Amino acid sequence: MVDIILLSILLGIVALVVFIPLVLFVIVYIHDEKQDEHSILRNYPLLGKARYILEKMGPELRQYLFNNNNEGKPFSRREFKFVNIAGKYQSRKMGFGSERPFQEDGFFVVNKMFPMLDEEMRVDQEPKILTKTYQVDEEKLFNRREHREDAKINPYYLKDEDAIILGEHTAKYPFKIKGLIGQSGMSYGSLGDKALTALSEGLGMAGGTWMNTGEGGLSPYHLKGDVDIIMQIGPALFGVRTEDGDFSWEEFKKRSQTDQVKAFELKLAQGAKTRGGHLDGSKVTEDIARIRQVKAGQSIDSPNRFKDFDNAYDLLGFMDQLRDVGGKPVGLKLVVGNDDEVEKLMQAMSETGIAPDFITIDGSEGGTGASYHELAEGVGLPIFSALPIVDKLLKQYQLRDRVYVIASGKLITPEKMAIALGLGADLINVARGFMIGVGCILAQVCHTNNCPVGVATTDPHLQKALAIDEKKYRVCNYLVSLREGLFYIAEAAGVDCPTKLGPEHIVYKTNHTQTVDMKTQHSS
Repeated sequence: MVDIILLSILLGIVALVVFIPLVLFVIVYIHDEKQDEHSILRNYPLLGKARYILEKMGPELRQYLFNNNNEGKPFSRREFKFVNIAGKYQSRKMGFGSERPFQEDGFFVVNKMFPMLDEEMRVDQEPKILTKTYQVDEEKLFNRREHREDAKINPYYLKDEDAIILGEHTAKYPFKIKGLIGQSGMSYGSLGDKALTALSEGLGMAGGTWMNTGEGGLSPYHLKGDVDIIMQIGPALFGVRTEDGDFSWEEFKKRSQTDQVKAFELKLAQGAKTRGGHLDGSKVTEDIARIRQVKAGQSIDSPNRFKDFDNAYDLLGFMDQLRDVGGKPVGLKLVVGNDDEVEKLMQAMSETGIAPDFITIDGSEGGTGASYHELAEGVGLPIFSALPIVDKLLKQYQLRDRVYVIASGKLITPEKMAIALGLGADLINVARGFMIGVGCILAQVCHTNNCPVGVATTDPHLQKALAIDEKKYRVCNYLVSLREGLFYIAEAAGVDCPTKLGPEHIVYKTNHTQTVDMKTQHSS
């Protein structure tokens, strides 16, 4: 009797294992054969379904299995790994040799036969930074043990006499910067509150830097750490607007009286979206709506430009009024199209005598939480093409000593930053590098609110993945590693400070082994 019962149970299990999948297969087969949406499924329901599954898995398969270390967009595996190692271990060391494809076109830093010694460098190493780093105890094929420990690291600040001061001669409250690298604009809404908190606290630990709010306005999470803030004002005027969407001088005064806010930036355009920004309604929580002064749950599209002005003269007048009322430096953020467009701005600055304290140049390769394919792919110039244009025209109109230039656009490693400094930048903005620092895995779903690691999402469930007390140290370590790397490159180039890198230190090699001297190119 027992045997019969057991046999019956076994036969029942087998029937379920075989019958249920068979029924599901038949249902799916009939459904796919009769649907009109996908042609391949009508003719080949089974193979077609397998094709779509593989297609869906394609990005992950390429990222982890098939792309080599120099492939992958927007960042290669090599670059992604650099950020993670610098953040986790505060290290930039590598072995055996570079994987850069040296046969291809590219920029290089000119080394000197007799470089600078460490003791000859103009660098401030006090106060030390208290952070946490990981140390590997054992690493085998199927076993890895490591532990986190307290660490005291050198900050790699600029000397006081080399520090960059925004608004030194124009603003009541100038902004002194002792580090060349800061966080580019990332809004609350585009990123979640945990990511912004980790960034704010990590940048604050590193010191000598800044955090740009992005056009979404100043949130409490930007202020969590002891970090200086550049508040961005975009065409939608989030954070400084009335209920009707007009500019509010009262709200602007409140922001300018915030101690951590050291400067303001008028955003004309962004590299990946030279039109107004977009935030999907699924990301617009009650908290975000309150900060931006909009309705919760509704998608937000910023205007393409500030509605109150459409020419350089009115722009400069508004900017100068902001500086006068707020007492703090004011700059512009723009994307370069060609020489003529930039020259019109320079002419207006020369004629009026009004100049921004800084200009942020965003390359067309820059990132975004959400944009449109045609704008991200085809509008505006990349950062290494844009910088020489701006630098040259500032010098031509005798404005270079009044206006600092901040560069952004995939500058996440020290050598790329050094090239940007050599081509005309004074400071560097980083966004996606810091996103990787707080856990981004390049899933490229920032626009969907479904970020799997809790970075580019406002979903509380997904944000649980992000541990602030872990990621803030990685942000700090990554930033300090970048600053240290810039000083190492400056040594090799024969200058005692990265601020002294210029076009004479940059060369461009073509794939035909010819080289182009950027100093000669810069002056032509």
